[in-house]
Amino acid sequence: MGTTTDSTISCGELTVASALHDFVRDELLPGSGIEADAFWDSLQSIIKDLQPRNQALLEERDSLQAQIDAWHLANPGQPDAKTYKDFLTSIGYLLEAPESVQLTTSNVDPEISTFAGPQLVVPLDNARYVLNAANARWGSLYDALYGTDAIPQSGGCEPTKKYNPIRGDRVINYAREFLDRHFAMDQGSHNHATKYSVVNGQLQVRLGNGKTPGLLAPERFVGYTGDAASPDSLLLRKNDLHVELKFGEGFFIGRRDHANIYDVHLESALSTIMDCEDSVAAVDVEDKLLVYRNWLGLMNGELNETFTKGGETIERKLVDDREFLDPKGNKFTLPGRVVMLVRNVGPHLDTDMVTYNGQPVTETFIDAMITAVAAKQNALGNSKYQNSAAGSTYIVKPKMHGPKEVALAGELFGRVEDALGLERFTLKMGIMDEERRTSVNLQVCIAEVPERVFFINTGFLDRTGDEIHTSMHAGPVLPKEEMKSTAWLAAYENSNVDTGIACGFMGKAQIGKGMWAVPDNMADMLETKIGHPKSGANTAWVPSPTVGTLHAMHYHLLEVRARQEDLKARERTSVDPMLIPPLMEAGRELTDKERQRELENNAQGLLGYVARWVGQGLGCSKVPDINNVFLMEDCATLRISSQHI
Repeated sequence: MGTTTDSTISCGELTVASALHDFVRDELLPGSGIEADAFWDSLQSIIKDLQPRNQALLEERDSLQAQIDAWHLANPGQPDAKTYKDFLTSIGYLLEAPESVQLTTSNVDPEISTFAGPQLVVPLDNARYVLNAANARWGSLYDALYGTDAIPQSGGCEPTKKYNPIRGDRVINYAREFLDRHFAMDQGSHNHATKYSVVNGQLQVRLGNGKTPGLLAPERFVGYTGDAASPDSLLLRKNDLHVELKFGEGFFIGRRDHANIYDVHLESALSTIMDCEDSVAAVDVEDKLLVYRNWLGLMNGELNETFTKGGETIERKLVDDREFLDPKGNKFTLPGRVVMLVRNVGPHLDTDMVTYNGQPVTETFIDAMITAVAAKQNALGNSKYQNSAAGSTYIVKPKMHGPKEVALAGELFGRVEDALGLERFTLKMGIMDEERRTSVNLQVCIAEVPERVFFINTGFLDRTGDEIHTSMHAGPVLPKEEMKSTAWLAAYENSNVDTGIACGFMGKAQIGKGMWAVPDNMADMLETKIGHPKSGANTAWVPSPTVGTLHAMHYHLLEVRARQEDLKARERTSVDPMLIPPLMEAGRELTDKERQRELENNAQGLLGYVARWVGQGLGCSKVPDINNVFLMEDCATLRISSQHI
C-alpha cells in the first residue's frame, strides 16, 4: 500500500476511497482466500488493459449515433426501409449474423435453465426490500388475493378496517377453483373437501358426501409435513412449480374453512435480480457501499434488518429451506429462497471512488470484482444459505450496445475469474436486450459469449427509450400506449424469443420478458400477463413478491417448454421491422391532455420498480386490519397514489 490521506488510500497506481478500501479489506475479503494487495493489483491490471478499450467502444457509440442523426436530418420522416437498412449496414451498425450459434453454457441452476416462473427485480440499496425479494420463493395466495383487486370489491367485498369475511370467502373460493383446475380429483371438487390425508402414499380427500377420491393425476401429489393421517401441510406440483396447502386453526381467512385449510402457498419467484443499476441511485461511495454490503450480506447469509411496526420489533433475515416427507415418508427439502442474480452497472458509467492516474474508472469493472468475491464467499460455503447449487455466479449486464461490448464484458469476466481463482465460466452473463443495436444483432452478441450466456431479456421501458434516442431526429414518436401495437415492438419481442430458441436456450438458459409496471392493477395483470409465457418466455419480471405469487398461476396454466417446442416450427422473425421508427403521422399534434397522460404514464412506469417494495412476510391472513390497504405493509400492497408520492 502507498500513501494515505483522510479520505483516500493509494493502492499501486489506483487511488481508492478509504471507506471502500476498508470495506474490501475488513468485510469482503476475509475467508475468500484473496489478499487485499492481490485484489487491488488485479483490479489495476483490468483497468489499465480494458478501460481504454471500453472508452473506444463508447466513442464508437457516439460516432454511429452521430451518423444516424445526420442521416435522419438529411432524410426527415419515415425512412425507406431498404435504403435505411443499407445505410445501417454500410456504417457497421447492422451486422450479418452467423449462420448458426449454439449455447454451450453449463452448470446452470434449474430455476434458470429448466423451470419457468416469475423473476423479481429489487433495488439492492434497501436491505428490507432485498430480504423480502430473497425470501419470495414462496408466497401466500390468500394474502395476494385478499389485498389486491384480483378479488373484485363488489357484492359485499369492499375493503374495511377489519377483516371482511365475505371477501375472505371469495378468496377461499378462488383458491379452490385454482386447485380444481390444476389438481383435480378423479371425482368431486376441492370445494366439497372436508379432510385431506395421505393413505398408502396417495393423497386422499374426504368429501362432504363421505366419498374419498384421489387426484386425477396422482403424480402431482409429491409430499407432506406432519402426520400422514392428518397432515400439517400437503405439497402438490405441476409444471415444476409447487403448491402447499397449509392446515391449522385460528387464522382469519381460513378460520371457517370446512377442510381446515388456513392458507395456500405458491412457489412464486424462482429468481431475483439484485439490482445495482436501474432501480438504484448510488451517487457516492457511501451509497455504493450500501449496495455492496447488502449483496455481501445475502451471499454470506448475515444480512438482516430490524424495524418497528405497530409497537412491535420485527427482524427480517433470510429464511431456511422447507422440509417435507415424500409420499413414501422419506425426508427431502425444497429451497426457501430464490436464486439470486446481481445486475452490475452498465459500461458507460464512471466513478471516482477509484481513480487511475487521477481519472475516474469504469464502474462496472469494480462491480464485477466485488460482486464476484461476495458470490465466491457463498460458493466456498461461508454461509448456511446456498445460493447456486450449480456453483455459478449470475451477473446481468445492462446497457451494452452490440457484440463488441458483449465481447469485452466476456473478457472482463475471464480476467475476474483469473484474479479470484475461479474456474473458467463460473461467471455467467445475462444480456439485457434493451438497446436497438443489441436487439438487431442479438445472435451476433450471443456468439461472442456462448459459454457464459444464461439469460436474454426484453424490456419495454428501456428499449423504447433507446428507440427514441436512436431515431430522435427522424420526427416525433407515437405516444407510449400506441407504440405497444407497432411493428417494431412486435418484431423486437418475437425476435428475442426466436433467437433464444434458435441458439439453444431451451433447457439451458432464460428467455425473459419485461416488468408489470402497474402494481395496483392485479386484475389486469392476471388477464394479460399470461401473454409472456405464451410468447415463449420462461420468465417475466414482477415488481413485488405479491405480484410474483399471482403471476405464478400463469405458469401452472401453460407449460412454457411445450410452448417453445411449438414456436420452433414458426418462421424466424425478421429484424427488419425493428428498423422502422415508431413515428407519428405527419402533421399530428398531441393535445395538452394527451401530453399530460404521457407524462403520468411514464412516471408510473418508473415508480413500478420501487413503489411496491414494502414488507412481506408476516402473512396478512393473520392480522385483523388486513383490508386497510394503507396499513398493509406486511402484505406488499401499500397503495401509492398521486397524493402519496
